[in-house]
Amino acid sequence: MKILTGCIAALVAAASLIATANIAGAQKRGGILKIQHMDMPPSPSIHEEATVSTAVPFMALFNNLVMFDQNVARNTFQSIVPDLATSWSWNTDGTKLAFKLRQDVRWHDGKPFTAKDVRCTFEMLLETAEDKLRRNPRSAWYGNVEKVTADGDLEVTFHLKNRQPSLLALLAAGYTPIYPCHVPTATMRRKPIGTGPFKFVEMKTNESIKLTRNPDYWKPDRPYLDGIEYTIITNRSTRMLSFSSGQFDMTFPTDVTVPLLANIRKDAPQAQCTMRQTGVNTNLIVNRDMPPFDNAKIRRAMALTLDRQAFIDILSEGQGKMGGTMVPPPEGVWGMPPEMLKAIVGYGDVEKNREQGRELMKQAGYGPDKRLKIKVSTRNIATFRDPAVILIDQLRHIWIEGELEIIDTAVYYNRVFKKDYTVALNLTGGAVDDPDQNLFENYACGSLRNYNNYCDPEMTKLFEAQSRETDPEKRQQMVWEIDRKLQEDIARPIIMHNVSAGCWHPQVKGVTIHVNSIYNGWRFEDVWLDR
Repeated sequence: MKILTGCIAALVAAASLIATANIAGAQKRGGILKIQHMDMPPSPSIHEEATVSTAVPFMALFNNLVMFDQNVARNTFQSIVPDLATSWSWNTDGTKLAFKLRQDVRWHDGKPFTAKDVRCTFEMLLETAEDKLRRNPRSAWYGNVEKVTADGDLEVTFHLKNRQPSLLALLAAGYTPIYPCHVPTATMRRKPIGTGPFKFVEMKTNESIKLTRNPDYWKPDRPYLDGIEYTIITNRSTRMLSFSSGQFDMTFPTDVTVPLLANIRKDAPQAQCTMRQTGVNTNLIVNRDMPPFDNAKIRRAMALTLDRQAFIDILSEGQGKMGGTMVPPPEGVWGMPPEMLKAIVGYGDVEKNREQGRELMKQAGYGPDKRLKIKVSTRNIATFRDPAVILIDQLRHIWIEGELEIIDTAVYYNRVFKKDYTVALNLTGGAVDDPDQNLFENYACGSLRNYNNYCDPEMTKLFEAQSRETDPEKRQQMVWEIDRKLQEDIARPIIMHNVSAGCWHPQVKGVTIHVNSIYNGWRFEDVWLDR
């Protein structure tokens, strides 16, 4: 007997569409939505990139099998709705997930969408296809998937090695679009083709990205907009001023800090803004394979010198949060409770921690007369640069002298993928608020996004055990213990969990900013302009 949860979700989605249709007369068609962009995306190929700079502008080109409801702010299992799939079902032991697919869907070049496209997409992600991705940042998501089969033109089945209830959430992420079988991956990096509500027009280096309405979208009344234009403005102050003066309809949706929001409320009081947890944490990554950082004492000393509250107070006026690798409660479902966090190394008394750190540095051969000189690398956007400056100041307390190295986005990710750095101030975004995404992607042995090569086979076994667990309460206890161990291992010291706002002017209607991930809410098919 199959578990027909997908059918129930399909009925909920249908009811939502009916409710939307009842107010459809209010929407206006036409117009170009003008949005700021903070930097140049490495490429439009979502499956090959690991940055919100790609996810935001290009999600609108594609569809997933399922997705998080674009009009529900919190991403949960309950908000997953059909997209290219019309329904889904699990077999009794949870090792097969079958989807029925939508008919009469066409790619932007007019070719029909079929189950073969789904199979091809996941063969690329499973690295069994002839056409290889240039890089595969989320390959660790699918380590439990044995194969994906096309069962006719409109049915596909995921065959799993072990049960994995959270697979559905991974498939709903903005990072999981379906690619066309007939288009080479090299083309998807230059002129991507999807089935989504908007079509790619052009991307000019360091200037702009332009999308146009897909007149043949499978939702016949969507999208409302004629197009979307992203203008790349690298200076954040210039971005804020140009938004407040009305040159743009929206800020980049992750761009507005707590201090900047106060300025916008003063300069553009009519603007609508949503300050929220982002599912992004600021963290310290250390190349543990490169001397002297192969010495665990130095890595531990670096974690002990961190004054997390100072980062939070300076960067977010106290609104950011301390936490482990999972998003802290109450916004996050899986984060450790505060009482558990307080007992972890580096989260207690800062001065006592630093004294311990200095003792460890002495044991490693350093001191006030022999300082360790390093480069601290980071990405060339303000959300990376600002905390990097604070980090360098705090490292001085344990006799480490840091020089800031600023790296453009495309080069930065190439560098950290290749482990071509010593110490870096990094930001890590959670595409899905679920342990399967975070643990396997960032901490599993061999994962491309495991930037500092943390590898503990016993921990990987724990990751796999929590993934199989179907009891939510038992799974949460397992995840808390895993998170505690990761922090004790100095796997990737978490400095703070970030908040930011996105803002838009009153003429923009139908916007819903998601509150626990910055990667999943940018389809824009329901957005319209009242002007």
